[in-house]
Amino acid sequence: MHRLIFMHRLIGFVMAVFLLLSPFQADASDAKGLVINVPVRLKEAKIVFNLDHPAFEGDEPTGLQFLRVMTKRFRTDGTKAQIVAIFHGDAGYMLLNDAAYDKVRNWRQGNPYKEQVEKLMDEGVDVEECGETMAYNHWVNAALLPGIKVNTGANFRIVQLVQEGFVQIQP
Repeated sequence: MHRLIFMHRLIGFVMAVFLLLSPFQADASDAKGLVINVPVRLKEAKIVFNLDHPAFEGDEPTGLQFLRVMTKRFRTDGTKAQIVAIFHGDAGYMLLNDAAYDKVRNWRQGNPYKEQVEKLMDEGVDVEECGETMAYNHWVNAALLPGIKVNTGANFRIVQLVQEGFVQIQP
């Protein structure tokens, strides 16, 4: 189990490095010695983000950071992208509205991820919460941020999307 967690984190780290270095692809001369040997530009992309655990780069949620970098890159490159972000398990709380977030997290300043999630939705990312996670935690739809969709269960939804040709990323 620890090896699996390590591998997921290693894959996430490698993906982060790739995403952070990707702006240098357009003009390697600006990279001061960095040469991209395999430039990647996608015409289309179908991606499902499996966001089931809180992982952070400092105070920043890794999944939200990856989503932000990827949507920006796709917009810059003109990539036709479909992105679905599925929150569940220990990361499900990130989609709660201010009042519910404060209650669940014993906090008084509202959901600190609200603006990032709303901006991602404005960029076209479909954001979903797992119905199983909600039932387990006794949350109702009214406890979620506006515009969040609820699926039957995250794992089944991810399988469905993968079968439809989506690539799964799990930061």
